[in-house]
Order: sequence, then C-alpha cells, then structure tokens
Amino acid sequence: MNYQKLFFGVTQHFLMIPSIEWKDESNTVRMIDQTLLPHELVFLEFKDFRGVANSIKIMNIRGAPAIGVAAAMGMALAALEFQYMDTATYISYMKQAANTITATRPTAVNLFWAVKRMLNVLEKNLKKNPKDITNMLIEEAKGMWKEDIDTNRAIGKHGAHVLVDGDTVLTHCNAGSLATVQYGTALAPVRWAIEEQGKKIQVIANETRPRLQGARLTAYELQYDKIPVKVQSDNCSGLIMMLGNIDKVIVGADRIVSDAVFNKIGTYLVALAAKRHNIPFYVAAPESTLSLDETRKDVTIEQRDGKEVANVLGKVHIVPDGVEIINFAFDITPFDLITGIITEHGIFKHRELLKRYKSSFG
Repeated sequence: MNYQKLFFGVTQHFLMIPSIEWKDESNTVRMIDQTLLPHELVFLEFKDFRGVANSIKIMNIRGAPAIGVAAAMGMALAALEFQYMDTATYISYMKQAANTITATRPTAVNLFWAVKRMLNVLEKNLKKNPKDITNMLIEEAKGMWKEDIDTNRAIGKHGAHVLVDGDTVLTHCNAGSLATVQYGTALAPVRWAIEEQGKKIQVIANETRPRLQGARLTAYELQYDKIPVKVQSDNCSGLIMMLGNIDKVIVGADRIVSDAVFNKIGTYLVALAAKRHNIPFYVAAPESTLSLDETRKDVTIEQRDGKEVANVLGKVHIVPDGVEIINFAFDITPFDLITGIITEHGIFKHRELLKRYKSSFG
C-alpha cells in the first residue's frame, strides 16, 4: 500500500495508507485511529453510522476533507441500515441520520457539504426504491473518496510552484495525508515539489496544542515519507521567523468564508508573525471547504472539553483543579494576512477567489 518512487538515487516512500476507506466485501468503513498515533497504527471498522459519527466527534478521524468523506460514508451506512423500510420511513430516517452526523462538529464545512451532497442524491431519486437509492449513495461516497485524492494532488501541483529548491516551510496542525483520504492539502505542495520536481524541501511543524496534531501526526507522516521535518513549540513561530529560518508558511483550512479563513487555533498568530516578517502565508484547501456565502459572523467556532488543555494527551494533569479552561478549536485569519488560497484549480488572491466563485455562492 506504499507508493515508492526513485528520488535522488534512493527509494522515496510516500504515505499511501488511506486515512479512511470503504470495504466493499463487508460494507464496512475502515479508518485509522489518529488518537493513537504516532505510537500505534490501529484501524477502526464500522458498520453503523452512529459509530462513524462518534469517531468524528472524538477525533478518531479529523481534518476537514477526511471528515467530509467520513460523513458521506456514514450516510451510506445509514442507508444500508434503513434500506428495507418503506420509502417514506427510509427518507425520514436518513434525514435523522444526517442530523446525527452534522451535529458532531460545528466548524468544519466539509462535514455539512458532504452530508448535503448525499441528501441531494437521495432527493433526486425519490421515485426509486430504497435499495436502489442505497446503492447510489454508496457509489457517491466512494466517488467522493476518489475525488479527494485527485483534488489533493491538484492542490499539490499548483502549490509546488510557490516553493523554491531549498525552502523551509512552516505548517500548523496537520493538513497532510492523515487529514484527507491521501496526500494532503497544506503538505501536498511539499510532496509534489519533492516527488515531481526534485526540489529539496524541509518542514517545520508547530506542535499544535492542545491535541498536538503537528507533533503527533504531521511529524509522523513526514518522517514516514523521509521528508525532513522538525517540530517546535507553537510559541516558537515568531522567533524562528525573526531569525530568518522560514521561507513560506502553508496551512490548511476547515472553512473559508468571504472575509476570513477558519483553521486550527493558533493559525492567526502564525499569520500575524508571517506578515510582520514579510513571509508568504498560503492556505491550501479544496473547493469543498469554501463557504463564500458566509462571513465570519455566521460561523460557530467549536469549543471543546477543557480537559484537552488541562491534561497533556489525557494523561498528565497540568492545570490546578478549579481553574476555568478556554479551549477554542479554531481561530479566524483575515484575508489581509493571506498571500493566496491554493485550490485544485490554482492559486487565488482574495478578490480573485470571490470573483471565481461568486456565481456558485451568490
């Protein structure tokens, strides 16, 4: 399952284990349990959409594109469960399943995009029997899985053009292969620059408190792929830029609205530091992450359990008992701090992005 390519006279291994996949032989959703990385590579399997919904909520799977595909596959599992009901009951239960899945995490727009896409298939085929609709939903979810890989590689192809041989790229959180089906968004340009263009690129990954996605996941997959990577504490970003050790910043996104980008908490501070030191700051995300009919005021920022901050990976308690915890999962980065948005169709400045997608979002 590993992709191998000759690179500077050695074999370069790229992480090609899908973060999630549909198993046809058993009609099962199989995903990597990312809460156990980097110490254990464990796969979870689900036949019930409720299990998939819970896996999204507790972050067995995370990353906006991966969450979207998980949501679609969860809807397919729901369809399998309800396909023997009469049409009216089937439709009612499918809408209840959609509500269960979309209630898991409020900020990542891919979740809602994927469920809406699955419901559109349902609503366009109401005259068919539930078994036929179910087969169509399964195929739709599998198609979204394939589309994600193709989209990420296109993001990589476009984004690699901003990288120069010898660049050091700073990234925040994990927007690599593990945050998608495969290949990644923010890390896709790095992979493409190395794999297809022969450039030497290294990455500095912020640890990304409180769940340490950078330290645990970004470092894991880049080390696996033999891409040079170092991890630093989040509060080191400003200094490392001041010292001249960063050439580009590339991050992912969980929702891009008309006036800002929502991404993992801490992104805004990285963008401010990059602006101060004239370092290009790029956001890499698929079209499915765009929600340009909204502004920042329309978005609910997820607040997670304070235990994530008070405890390091749920093991070591570091905050005195009784002290209130603030734990926003995402923050808001205004467009004036962003050099460009890298999508599967190219790199766009703010005005270009709004112009290109104006007709799609009204």
